[in-house]
Amino acid sequence: MNSKLIALSGAGLLLGVSAYSVLAQTVAPTTPPDPPEFPAQSEPVFVGISDILEFKALPEYREPEWVTKKFVETGKLPPVKDRLPKEPLVYKIANMPDGVGVYGDVMRHVIGGRPEGWNYLAGQTQGWGGIDIGMMECLTRTGPLFQVKAEELQPMPNLAKSWEWSDDGLQLTMHLIEGAKWSDGDPFDAEDVMFYWEDNVVDPNVTPLNGASPATFGEGTTLEKVDDYTIRWTFTKPKPTEYLYSMAYGTFCPGPSHLLKPKHPKYNPDMTYDEYKNAFPPDFMNWPVMGAWVPVEYRPDDIIVLRRNPYYWKVDEQGNQLPYLNEVHYRLSTWADRDVQAVAGSGDFSNLEQPESFVEALRRGAEESAPARLQFGPRTIGYALQMNMSANGWGEPDERGQAVRELNRQLDFRKAVTMAIDRQRLGESLVRGPFTAIYPGGLYAGTTYYDKASTAYYPYNLDAANALLDGLGLKDIDGNGIRNFPEGTAGGGDIEITLLANTDYNTDRNLAEGVVNMMQPLGLRIIVNLQQGPSRDALYQSGRFDWQVLRQTEEIATVVQRTAQLAPTGPQVHQFHRAGKDGTLDLLPFEQELVDLVNKFVGTPDLNERAEIMKQFQKVYTENVYAVGLTQYPGALIINKRFANIPAGTPISMYNWAEDSIIRERVFVPQDRQQDYELHPESLPGEPGGEGPVT
Repeated sequence: MNSKLIALSGAGLLLGVSAYSVLAQTVAPTTPPDPPEFPAQSEPVFVGISDILEFKALPEYREPEWVTKKFVETGKLPPVKDRLPKEPLVYKIANMPDGVGVYGDVMRHVIGGRPEGWNYLAGQTQGWGGIDIGMMECLTRTGPLFQVKAEELQPMPNLAKSWEWSDDGLQLTMHLIEGAKWSDGDPFDAEDVMFYWEDNVVDPNVTPLNGASPATFGEGTTLEKVDDYTIRWTFTKPKPTEYLYSMAYGTFCPGPSHLLKPKHPKYNPDMTYDEYKNAFPPDFMNWPVMGAWVPVEYRPDDIIVLRRNPYYWKVDEQGNQLPYLNEVHYRLSTWADRDVQAVAGSGDFSNLEQPESFVEALRRGAEESAPARLQFGPRTIGYALQMNMSANGWGEPDERGQAVRELNRQLDFRKAVTMAIDRQRLGESLVRGPFTAIYPGGLYAGTTYYDKASTAYYPYNLDAANALLDGLGLKDIDGNGIRNFPEGTAGGGDIEITLLANTDYNTDRNLAEGVVNMMQPLGLRIIVNLQQGPSRDALYQSGRFDWQVLRQTEEIATVVQRTAQLAPTGPQVHQFHRAGKDGTLDLLPFEQELVDLVNKFVGTPDLNERAEIMKQFQKVYTENVYAVGLTQYPGALIINKRFANIPAGTPISMYNWAEDSIIRERVFVPQDRQQDYELHPESLPGEPGGEGPVT
């Protein structure tokens, strides 16, 4: 007999021995069913990183002819060879699906976000949808890793062209690209890297866009400048290779220190941190970037236009300076409209991630006249119901909120909730067909570290779920159909739980409504708090939620990326358990076990040992229902047929979003398929009418 049930019985709860015996049998977990077969998924061709790129000088370099004639020959720009670094990043032709590209044309995106400003170092969003990915470059790169064979899997070099470990593994020395420049011609060097680290990541008054903190790179980690093109990390544990993934998008992407430093309170006492964050609003044009495209036009609620970066530091093997595409558009609409326009041909690219649109998109894409094609990847999109597990102050809950958190921390309560979720019906409410799969929580089926035998699944069983809540003493005292808090807790009132969800996506809303409906027979009143992205993010980051429906981030799919966030490894690291004002974490015993496993995983480079550690992690995570899995499904890349160099099997989200995974700077449109979509033809950032100079 379950010892927990014995303890509850000893507390005077009124369940007979026979009822407990039945309950003990019905709550036993099993392994989850296999996901349904889905033939429309495509597979990548696996290669080594050296098959994709290398750093080297080439005999000569080329650029669009109009750049040479209009800007170089008139003295407005130096020759292309003088704008490139000593050894540019060179993409190998053999890895390009359609070979060397040609210059010209536009990729038209549609996004549902709105830009707050350009200072992503201080937490401002550019609107998502790939804008930041087109502008930022980071120390390492992970998006294209979906095509890298397992035995060579590690982050790709990027702004850091190479690195080596010390003999004891405690120090990592990185060598930056030498001679590269920001899009306004200012040199990129270690000063930009150190400004990002010391004055943004480490500064407690600043929160970078994707929440980077010192803990993201390991407690006690330090970073120092060795010389203009060399930096050195010092860690507290030997060879924590996981942090190489944290140095990629979006947690270690330096910004232009030559613009940002004069606005930072450390260097300008007349500025506040709020003024620093907001110093570069979205109408500030020609924001210096290391990425392929620079913002040159912004019309509120209409469009953002980016043009090619004349100082971009990547080329193909023939010496053609990238990118091939001259311009990128971001129409400011809705996320749902993004899919509609991509399918219709008025947009060029979309990550089809809303399963409600799958059937219609497939039907339209199958038509011979369809302008776009669909490419489904693995099931790496998953939603979970996450419960706020902090009981010592994160978000400063009121009496009701505190009582909910105490329930959240009860294993039988979490078991009851997960057993009340009919995942089959929930998935089919989004889309019928072989798309969605039952997801118990934890790592996704089909990903590298997933192990079915280590996955505990509590099948749908409403009777057993209700019995568990009965066993916790949660009764409907007043007969209104809603269970009450125990006497003396929150006034013994109805159990009301707020559920935070994002209105930017129909899937989030639909899943939240499904949870509300499925909790009613359990006697729990769920009140949905629907918020738009930035508002939802603010509530989530501040801990002001009871439960949240959230699409989980890449650590659940890849494990090796943002691994520290798999468990509460630091005071402000985890998604749904952070420290209160005193900085302490009130971890449950199984949470401490998860933390220990994550730290052990980070601390070993041995692939076999890592696989065994993740089996243990998955077992502890799912047995304890750390998050209630809801559903998982694949995404589809919708791409206009005129674009070339799109790798097969590109997932819309795995190590990063597909905008990064397809390596957009290599994407091109063949000459005979190019369209007249450029809004600023034959112009560069700062010419004409921009705030920044061309050189």
